[in-house]
Amino acid sequence: MQGQDRFDKFVKRYGVAGRNWLERPYLSRRSFFGIGAGVAGSGIVGSFGARPAEAANVTSLGVKTRGTAKQTIFILLTGAPSHTDTFDFKNVSGVTPGSFAPETVNGVVMPTGLLPKLSKGLPDYAIVRSMRSWALVHGLAQTWTQIGRNPTAALGDIAPNIGSIVAVEKEPERRPDQVFPTFLALNSNAAAGSGYLPGTYGPFKTLPNANGLRNTSNADGEARFKDRYAMLAPPATSPFGKAADDYASFYAAARGLMYNPVVDAAFRYTAAEREPYGNTNFGDACLVAQKVLKAGQGTRYVQITFGGWDDHTNIYGDAVLPARARSLDNGVSQLIADLKASGLYDSTLIVMAGEFGRTVGRLSAAGGRDHYLQQFCVMGGAGIKGGRAIGSTDATGGATAESGWSRNRDIRPEDIEATIYSAMGIDWTTIRYDDPFGRGFEYVPYGQDDLYGPVNELWG
Repeated sequence: MQGQDRFDKFVKRYGVAGRNWLERPYLSRRSFFGIGAGVAGSGIVGSFGARPAEAANVTSLGVKTRGTAKQTIFILLTGAPSHTDTFDFKNVSGVTPGSFAPETVNGVVMPTGLLPKLSKGLPDYAIVRSMRSWALVHGLAQTWTQIGRNPTAALGDIAPNIGSIVAVEKEPERRPDQVFPTFLALNSNAAAGSGYLPGTYGPFKTLPNANGLRNTSNADGEARFKDRYAMLAPPATSPFGKAADDYASFYAAARGLMYNPVVDAAFRYTAAEREPYGNTNFGDACLVAQKVLKAGQGTRYVQITFGGWDDHTNIYGDAVLPARARSLDNGVSQLIADLKASGLYDSTLIVMAGEFGRTVGRLSAAGGRDHYLQQFCVMGGAGIKGGRAIGSTDATGGATAESGWSRNRDIRPEDIEATIYSAMGIDWTTIRYDDPFGRGFEYVPYGQDDLYGPVNELWG
């Protein structure tokens, strides 16, 4: 108790400043080296609800962006699908099942038996075949794909999801009546978060459910809930600082989703709506994604995770690659069809990729394919010219001899990230100086040096 007595005396004598620890002033490395020139570092505003960096804390080259997409759907195929069995098809004599039925569509060989609907719909999207991963470890590469940089690098541990950058950039465009989260994550409980950015820009994670969003009603009725919520109203100022005050924004956001018929219409679905998407969890996510975008309630980035592609054993078994391919084929093809029917496809960028690819040629002793750097990325909508492949691999599905490490030959996750930003009208060369230590956070690493940038060939 002696320590407590000393603490109580200290508080009584000096009082409290009323500021959260995270808001205290500090001297960042950037400030230290720039102080002679009058350069001041930026303080972190708080854990939640912080304002975006001010103009003085942002630099960019002012590059011209595509700006053809109002929203993005990013489909992450975790576990890494085999590229040579799907979107970079290679027919291996005596190995590839005859049921895959390869045919040439628009000059591109596709497994029409494995992906019949997506093969027929090839004119709607393009395939990037010259993409290579940086790593062959699932967790590392999956995070790399979501944040567009090495998670183990200097800023990797605080790097935001691509969707969080979209959310912070598009915040000024939100209307007061829009209540949906800007960044929605479906079947993506392990999705990368907002990094150093405020939690309000992080992914709103939920699992699709035919009954809609959970916990958007109260067992005691709406009237009683309103009374309770009114009693919860926070004071004008909190003795615990802005970080505590900003929790009010989370309450308000949650309140906007409750007892809201627009929310119910977007997140609920019927058996009849579900059936064309394949009656699978992945199909449900695709269905909800298009309904949410159609509602026009502020969602600009949707991440859908479809896992289970780690096929080291018996890859051609009916319950392995063929089963997941059916789910993918039904879900994505119907998603495209419904977006086109609603007039949203031309303003929606669809991106689909795993974290890496799978070994090429003959199968392993276990009848599967192991981890491999070469992979694919499917991109469509937003004015992309479909029906073709960008880049190429050799006859087995490996890197071509001239591929090397050139940015013009190998497309990396950073290039895909830059492509998303450009399509969304976001300057990919932007550098923010509002991380906790005032360091420069690049939207795309080396984007200002033109080492990585948009895959403009997709539109050409």
